[in-house]
Amino acid sequence: MYLRFGWVVGNVGLLGTLAIVTLATSITFLTALSVCAIATDRLVRVGGAYYMISRCLGIEVGGAVGISLYFAQTLSIALYTIGFAESVVQTFSNWNQTYVALITTILVAILALTSAQIAVKAQYLTMGAIVLSLLCLLCGPSLPDIKPQGWDIPANGESFWAVFAVFFPAVTGIMSGVNMSGDLRNPSRSIPMGTLGAVGTGYVVYMIVPLIIAMRADTATLLSEPLVMKMMSLWQPAILMGMWGATLSSALGSILAAPRVLQALARDGIFSPWMSFLGRGSGINDEPRLGTWITLSIAIAAVFIGDLSIIAPVLTMFFLTTYLVLNISASIEGFLESSSFRPSFKVPWILSLLGAIGCLWVMLLINSVATVIVGIVVLVIYFLLKKRELTTTWGDVRRGIWMALLREGIHQIDSAEDRKNWRPNVLVFSGSPSKRWSLIQLANALTHKRGFITVSSVLPSGSRDLARQSDLENVIREHLKKQQVQALVRVVTAPDPFKGMLQLVEAYGLGNLVPNTILLGDSEDITRRDSYCNMIAQLHYAKRSVIILREHPKYVFGSYSRIDVWWGGMQANGSLMLLLAHLLRCTIEWRNAKIYLNLVVPNESGAQDAKSNLNNMLTELRISAIPSVIVANNRTFERILSDSSSDADIIFLGMAASTGKNFIEYYEQIHARTSGLPTIIYVMAAADFAFGSVLTGGGI
Repeated sequence: MYLRFGWVVGNVGLLGTLAIVTLATSITFLTALSVCAIATDRLVRVGGAYYMISRCLGIEVGGAVGISLYFAQTLSIALYTIGFAESVVQTFSNWNQTYVALITTILVAILALTSAQIAVKAQYLTMGAIVLSLLCLLCGPSLPDIKPQGWDIPANGESFWAVFAVFFPAVTGIMSGVNMSGDLRNPSRSIPMGTLGAVGTGYVVYMIVPLIIAMRADTATLLSEPLVMKMMSLWQPAILMGMWGATLSSALGSILAAPRVLQALARDGIFSPWMSFLGRGSGINDEPRLGTWITLSIAIAAVFIGDLSIIAPVLTMFFLTTYLVLNISASIEGFLESSSFRPSFKVPWILSLLGAIGCLWVMLLINSVATVIVGIVVLVIYFLLKKRELTTTWGDVRRGIWMALLREGIHQIDSAEDRKNWRPNVLVFSGSPSKRWSLIQLANALTHKRGFITVSSVLPSGSRDLARQSDLENVIREHLKKQQVQALVRVVTAPDPFKGMLQLVEAYGLGNLVPNTILLGDSEDITRRDSYCNMIAQLHYAKRSVIILREHPKYVFGSYSRIDVWWGGMQANGSLMLLLAHLLRCTIEWRNAKIYLNLVVPNESGAQDAKSNLNNMLTELRISAIPSVIVANNRTFERILSDSSSDADIIFLGMAASTGKNFIEYYEQIHARTSGLPTIIYVMAAADFAFGSVLTGGGI
């Protein structure tokens, strides 16, 4: 205001200046509305903007912005005291600028260390100096022998947006009250009143001052004299006092705010455990005196560096980033309409979103390079915090966002399977994951972050109550998390395990999103073979694909180097087996494996044509596999299977879709015929679904 307002009016004229003030204040006003909405929804404790962001967008986002905000506030102390020292040395030329800045920084810190309440009361003195300077300007004379600037705009002046970028930092000081949130008696009342009051007061002053300047000075003087306001003041020293008061007020506000952000960060566990002492408070008001000493040390080091002009744009970007994220927080909360978000100061979410867009636009307008630097710094801190897997006792909007997306997604899914977008949604009946881990390994490989996995277990009725059942689910989730497997978990109880499995398949799912593939372990218990086979038949009736893993007791998946698919054509099982083999090889463990597509022909006469057809088909399907045409020569299939696949690591073998007692006999036969072989995956494709279309249509 004191140093740049004359330059602004000189470059864009009175109307242009009023437009700049209105536009800049509008963006700040939208941010203030977002602050009011968040502040009246929850009690804002120590940490101000950091506290608001972390409780809304999560501790990682809050921590990334909070750490950046702390250092920006700390370095801005030096920026303000150096600026103060520069103006003092211009008046008292024999004084040393560095010493003046150093002494000022220490005195401001001592005032903050004495008591936050005393420091806040000291702000009344600076406010009085500013008011006195404005009154002296209002009552002062025009410059002699000049033509008032009025509506004139110089031909060679700066552009409107260049001037806007220079002026905008003048309206970014609205967070001073928010930063003192932990010291306010009633934050939910004081923050909205103080923030909106600051925006309104600033707007009125910034609209009046250009009117006075434009009527009392010409364009040339406005552009050449930084302290033109001093020249037209009733008492010229009042302008210097006002300028010094504004600078010291900003420095004092920063040294009060920065330690409180540091204290809040430490209390939330953002820093390493050995740095938890930074969260301690002193006295009955819980003042962060230790944090103030640390902040003072950093500020003093910055004062000795002296020239902060290089990082000044970056500091502005950090503050604007905070405003940007506050607007995003309020807009997301308002858009999601969570039952927990009930601010007494209601703001339409679209206004908060406009505030966020405005902040980002201004950041790019002021300094695009600094914007990118700040964005990189914040992202690096975010990912470092994300890697630490910090836990909190409060909720945030992230779950709400996923719930909103899930809700919309569920309603968008049709009841019929889309062949182009088919994904394996696998329900795994593994029992205890640690005992049958190979089932979960296979499910994880087949989905490969494309579909869903649900690890399920059926417990005997009466063995556990609902609370213990939930505890078991949590134990399984933790085990899966340690193994880095993303999966849902479902534990149910039933008098009969096979009936429990059928009931779960029938009832489990969300809307049209239900398991389309059931993964089972092989049944070695002959006494329960009837129930087991009946369950498989019922699953086939339910139009689910059934995959049965019969693992080799010693080698399991062997060396992950060879996959044998026994081909019977594109219909049903053949397409699904080739599709599953392809999915399997897309994983890291199986990426070097070779797929052998085995086809049995009765004699040599048809072997060459069969191999040519397989080659053409694989080329069309864009699947890398080795066609292997095997001539039977009167050998049984069991013999051919044993001779050809004894070295495989996994064998895919189709199962007939028989039912009733015929299927029980069939299963026992296939079980006997494949004994002694490596790990086998029996596949029964879902009825009435053309997996061949998935292959030819590029559905995976």
